[in-house]
Amino acid sequence: MTSFTPGTLMSAEKIKVLITDGPQKAHNYKDTTPVLMQLLGKTARFEVDHSRSTKKGCEDGTYKPDFSLYDVVVMNEGFGAADWPEATQKAFEKYMANGGGMVSFHAANNCWPNWKEYNKMTGIGGWGKRNESSGPYLYIDSEGAVVRDTSKGKGGSHGPQHEFKLIVREKEHPIMKGLPPTFVHGPDELYDRLRGPAENVTILATAFSSKKQRGTDRNEPTLMTITYGKGRIFHTVLGHGVKQIKQGSFVTTFLRGTEWAATGKVSIPVPKDFPNQKVE
Repeated sequence: MTSFTPGTLMSAEKIKVLITDGPQKAHNYKDTTPVLMQLLGKTARFEVDHSRSTKKGCEDGTYKPDFSLYDVVVMNEGFGAADWPEATQKAFEKYMANGGGMVSFHAANNCWPNWKEYNKMTGIGGWGKRNESSGPYLYIDSEGAVVRDTSKGKGGSHGPQHEFKLIVREKEHPIMKGLPPTFVHGPDELYDRLRGPAENVTILATAFSSKKQRGTDRNEPTLMTITYGKGRIFHTVLGHGVKQIKQGSFVTTFLRGTEWAATGKVSIPVPKDFPNQKVE
């Protein structure tokens, strides 16, 4: 691979993807990363590499992927992940500000509460002692208006895994165009009470977090996009484990979101039997 300027990919070129992961406390990244790589690799659109951090590499500064080789970085990180070295953080901030792409996958919004710029990239997150000082709660009210709620309280929770319905909020966005107005996902974790800077966020889809499932009785963001400088981020809260990421509702939105984060456009079609397409 040779270095290039992010965001300049031609339509016929392969999208170069880097998946990052590393030790974390609540999610089995060693199982999910190979499946994410497989999903991306099954299409003709992506070429995928993988980078795994270690605690030692983060502490001694030797963990330093070359982000400039890639169109998009998929973050399979999570709660308890070791802080990247400061130089690596700065390199990633520069990559994103100059037009790079990022996918925040499920628990990637749990990690690094003290990395200010990363939290701007995810928009909202949870756990890691996040609270009102982290930024507002973000959700959509019963009238369809976006709410940035500055009330006090912890960031991040979810009830038991269950099936839930996603409601498309931005039907003309390239990632969502052609999807049905509602579709079912799960059983999976439905994140709620996410909060953060909530800047430059477009909520693509929500799911209702029912109090019957220990939820908030609010329409919680499930799929989002965020801009950071010239960079594009697709943020999905779906996909707790291998079973969940093999669901058609996850696969199609993940592939289309990854393509959009890399290029700003989407060419990957919506399967005719979405979200029930068979995924091996």
